[in-house]
Amino acid sequence: MTAAEPTILATSGGMVASRRLRWEFGPLTDYAVELAGVTGRAPRVCFLATAMGDNAEQIRGFYDAAGQAGFVPSHLALFPMPNVEDPRELLLGQDVIWVLGGSVAGLLAMWRLHRLEPVMREAWQAGVVLTGVSAGSICWHSGGTTDSFGPDLRPVTDGLALVPFSNGVHYDSEPQRRPAFHSLIGDGTLAAGYATEDGVGVLYRGDRFVEAVTEREGKSAYFVSRSPDGAVTEQPLDTRLLRAP
Repeated sequence: MTAAEPTILATSGGMVASRRLRWEFGPLTDYAVELAGVTGRAPRVCFLATAMGDNAEQIRGFYDAAGQAGFVPSHLALFPMPNVEDPRELLLGQDVIWVLGGSVAGLLAMWRLHRLEPVMREAWQAGVVLTGVSAGSICWHSGGTTDSFGPDLRPVTDGLALVPFSNGVHYDSEPQRRPAFHSLIGDGTLAAGYATEDGVGVLYRGDRFVEAVTEREGKSAYFVSRSPDGAVTEQPLDTRLLRAP
């Protein structure tokens, strides 16, 4: 079965260091799979590395990590052409769609070029859990901060807007992220939104925020909004620690 209602787990994590592999899945990814409600079989997880130009090493790393985790892996690549005949069929047949970070501007452009924007919405509405890290978090929102255009952060304002919020990622590890997110919400470029420190995710059911969760102890999420007088408020959120299985 898939999730009972449209579900997004938008994160600044889900990948953790591994002694034997390039990387492995962390508790955030395990939680995304749990949200899909799979019973009696291995969960089907599809990997999209489009934001990294479908980097072959990252795709190989995903298959290694998925094998260790017991997932049934697949991937959708768009460079130099789609690797499957029917991307819609592939995506709608998944329990979880897992999107890697990189260039969110490039990711959105390629998805739209290949007419995947309505497919992502269809998958979301069908209960396929949407998750990912960094660009793979911002993409589900109305917009966010990005280094897609260069080292100085700029806004992206044409996300898929499955949820009506903006998104800030790597909120504690990249010095530009917090002030840029505040500034862009303060001047109205971005809608109010949720920000995640590294290792943290925010869960949405439909277009409603449900909870913040973390795979790293002591890390948090925040809701950042603008008051009518233009002041920006940052509200720390209760953030539940996920335990490794």
